[in-house]
Order: sequence, then structure tokens, then C-alpha cells
Amino acid sequence: MTAADVRGADPGDGRISSPSTAPAPAWTADVPARPVAGLPRLTPDRGPPAPAWSEVVEHFREGLIVCDARGVVRHLSPVAGRLLPEVVVGALLAASGIAGLHAASGVGEFTHHDRRLRVRQVSLSAAGCCWYVEDVTESVARADALLAEQARSAFLALVGEKLGNPLHPDRAAAAVVRLAVPTLAEVAVLVSAPRSGRARWWRATRAAADDIPTVDSGLLNAVDLPAAIDEALAGAEPHALDWLVEQAVEAGWLPGLAAADASVRMVPLPGRDLPSGVLLVARRTAHHHEEADLDLVRAFAARAGAALTTAVLYHDQAEVADTLQASLVPVEPAETAGVQWGTAYRPAQAGLRIGGDFYGSHRLPDGGSMFFLGDVSGKGVEAAVFTGQLRQSLQALHRVESHPGRLLELLNDALLETTLAHGQGRFATMVLGVVRPRRDGGLTLTMAGGGHLPPLVLRTAGEVESINLSGMLIGVVPDPRIGEVTVELAPGETCLLYSDGVTEARGGRRGDEQFGTDRLVRALGGCQRMPAPALAERVEQVTCDWLAQRDHDDIAVFALRATGPPGRPARHLHAVSSPS
Repeated sequence: MTAADVRGADPGDGRISSPSTAPAPAWTADVPARPVAGLPRLTPDRGPPAPAWSEVVEHFREGLIVCDARGVVRHLSPVAGRLLPEVVVGALLAASGIAGLHAASGVGEFTHHDRRLRVRQVSLSAAGCCWYVEDVTESVARADALLAEQARSAFLALVGEKLGNPLHPDRAAAAVVRLAVPTLAEVAVLVSAPRSGRARWWRATRAAADDIPTVDSGLLNAVDLPAAIDEALAGAEPHALDWLVEQAVEAGWLPGLAAADASVRMVPLPGRDLPSGVLLVARRTAHHHEEADLDLVRAFAARAGAALTTAVLYHDQAEVADTLQASLVPVEPAETAGVQWGTAYRPAQAGLRIGGDFYGSHRLPDGGSMFFLGDVSGKGVEAAVFTGQLRQSLQALHRVESHPGRLLELLNDALLETTLAHGQGRFATMVLGVVRPRRDGGLTLTMAGGGHLPPLVLRTAGEVESINLSGMLIGVVPDPRIGEVTVELAPGETCLLYSDGVTEARGGRRGDEQFGTDRLVRALGGCQRMPAPALAERVEQVTCDWLAQRDHDDIAVFALRATGPPGRPARHLHAVSSPS
């Protein structure tokens, strides 16, 4: 039974009048002995005894206090008596000293004896009133717990979103401490696992409640790390709170917080094998870390550790990739007397910076240079790795053989051995030559061909000559047929080597027409006076214009130009005194 089960009158006629209703008052002296519809008569000599009515009121969910027009308590239910022991029947309600029972609106909540009470006042006839008192401690606690859990879930979802972007360790660490303030702490410090004997730390603080957290960082030698950090880096979670505060203050990580005013906790950040770092959170002692707070810090640390580990792994892999790419990117030719080099390179996958085309040169002891341009089968990383093997082989073989044809045969044998051992089935086309300067400023080129496109020579008169250089693919069969040719370049003339990424570039109106050798020859018309670097860039540019940003194969251009005889050094005459 609840108060809603009783419909009654007022203190004057023995009935209680209330929207939510309440039991009839239990007094007899001031209540006329008149029958009440639906209720027993409450007189000393007739009707049920008082204990029976108290038993009914005992089962109400709400406590009930009934007051007369003077504010004197005339009835106090057992539930109300337990919740508000200060209220006494026959005494003024105001004498209880409970401020929550004097609210002007008649509705409110207040805390009393560690319980959360909700009260509402209902007016009765004859200027009386009654108060309904309900204990809402558990329901409020459940609602608060639900709101707190929703806030924690929203915070962790935000953390997962924000920490999924930074792939650089420094940016990831800065994001971690910035997200920790102010939800988890007033000051947050992240110390990374030492590398090369040094540890990096990041700290986030706020000068005022509305300010955006500021992040700073620093370095510490591994031997200077606080003992608690070493303990956490070993996977443990330090619990000696005073000890943690002292070490954090000594390290200078808690600006504006004294040791007596701070509560510090420290959790490791999970890594692959050992923790990737340590998270230190600090707040003023007025807000101690409860177990729910620590659970949230640990959940945050798990996400932060995963993000930091991923960033470190990505950074390490990126460094390895950059190092490997740098070793595979074509190297500019070595400076050679009487020769001007020009190169242009555009890989099929621009993001990799490497591909299957390669070129370069090596100096020879006699003053000349060995030069080459080639194209391996395939694209991307695998082609670039095979290109690196070719370049390394040439680097070693040119020291024992300088004749282009024989050197190409040795390279073919080396590639066959490598491809058969790894089952790759790779091959390459190549033009390999030796350039030697002449006394008149011209150049003598001796070139060997391994299935590559014919070189083009720009003569001083402007004509473009195609050099007939045949040969078989390199790395396919033993003892391949190697073509050889010798070309003389007069001063100012240029020899151009190029890969099939130029001639097979597809463009035009429908995007399926190859650029071809004829268009290349026409594009070279009138370029005989161009320096070698400008000529190589022009070939690349006209090819890209033809492509119109379409997909393409690796493009490589290699030009060498006879610069002519070196200018004579200026002569200076010195006066010499005649002999006496």
C-alpha cells in the first residue's frame, strides 16, 4: 500500500486531502468522531485500535509528516521518523532545524544523515499541511553512476578517435597528455621508455580552468629517471603515494603543486613486450583518486600505450623505408672532364620515389667514365630491389672489366645466378657504355646494348640520329648476343638515353595512343644547343604533357653532352728585374 491508496480529508474532519494522498492522522483529541467514507472511525472507543493504523502507514513508500495550522507536528509516520529523527510529534516542525522542510516551493531535495531525501509539501484544509519524504539515495546513486559511465565511455571513445591519427611518436605522446587534462588530472606527464640511454618526457598543464592545456617536453638520462618510473617501466604500478609525490616534485613535473597539496598516481603504458612508457597523473588532494578514477586512468593508459607503440613502430619502419629508398634512388653521375650529364626520373608510383628504371656512372682509372641506363621488369618495390642488385653488381664488376660488351656479359651471368637462386625470373634491358674525352673537346662513346631502345644523338646541325644498337635481354639466357657500337660526339653534340616509359606513355585524345619514337624525335628538334640537364627535363616534360596525369610506367632520361675543349687559363706577366 502507498499513499495513493488512501483518499482522505483534513485534520478537521478526520480525513487527509492530498493529490498523492497520505494516511489519516493518528491523533484523537482534536479530531471529531465522524465517519469517513472508506476509512474506519478513529475514536478511542470505536473502530480499530491505533496499532492497526500505524501498521498500515508503515508500508507506505514515503514518510509522512502532518502539521496543523500552527506548524505543530500532529502525525509522524515510522518511515519519516527513521529518516528524520529530529522531528518530534507535538513540537513545532521548525524546531527540528531541518532546512529542507522550509522550502518556499514545497518541493526539493537535500542530504540528511548521509541520505539523499526528496520532499514535497501538500496543503490541507484548515491551513494544515503534510510533508511527503522519500529516500532517493539509491536511485540518485544509480543515476549518477550511469551518467559517470556514459561520460567515461564518451571520453574513451574520444581518446580512441584522437589517438588513431598521430603516427609520429612525439605527436602521439603530446596528444596523450593533452587529452588527459583535465578529465584525468590537473597535470599529466608521459615518460617514454629510454632509447640510447635517454628518455623523453611530455607534460600537459593548465593555468586556469578555461584554458587549453599547454604541452612542453624534455629529455632525461636513463640513470636520472625517478625510481618510480623505473618500477613502472618494468611493468609494475607503484602504490606508495607519498613516495610518488616526492619524486614527481623533485623531477620538476608538478608546477604550482606542492608535495602536501598533490595526489599522484602512476600507471605503465602497455607495449609489445615491455611498457612503451609511463603515465603520471596528478591532482590536488581535495580530489583524491578513487578506484573508479584509477580504472579510467588504466583504460586510458591501455589506449595511449597502443597508440604510442603503433607510432613508434611506424616511425621505425618509415626510417628503414627511407634508408632503403635512399639507397635505391638513382644517383647523379660522377663529374667527368669534358662531359656534361643531364638526368630526369619519374617513378610510376610517386609515393615510393623508387622504381624499375635506373641510371648512373662510375669513373675509370684512365680518366673516362662508365655510364648506363636500364629498365628492369615489373614496377614498385620488387622492381626497385632488383634494380639495387643490378647497381651493386655493376659497382663491383666495373673494377675488373671496363669493356662494355664483356662487362654486360658478366652482368648477365651474375643476374642469372641471382634470379635462379631466388626463383624470381626477373630480367632487364640496358645500354652500357664508356665515354672518353678527346683532345679536340669531343667524346668517344663505346656502347653495348642489351635489348634496350636505341640511343639518339643530337648533332650540331640540328638533326637527330638514331643509333642502331641491338642486343638481347639481360638475365634471361646464358651467353646472350650483345650489340656494340662506337659513336663520336663533336663538341656541343649530345647523346640521349631513355626508358620505354617515354615512348610507351599513353595519351592523346582517347588516352590510348603511345607517345612513340617519332614524337620524341620531333620534340628534340631545335634542342641541339640545350645543356644536357635542360634537355633531359624537356623530354620528361613533353612526356608528362602527353600523359595528362594518367598512369604511366617508370620514366628515366639520361643525357651526356660534349662540352668542348677546356678554356685556356689566363696568363699573367710578371716583371722580372734584369741581371746587373
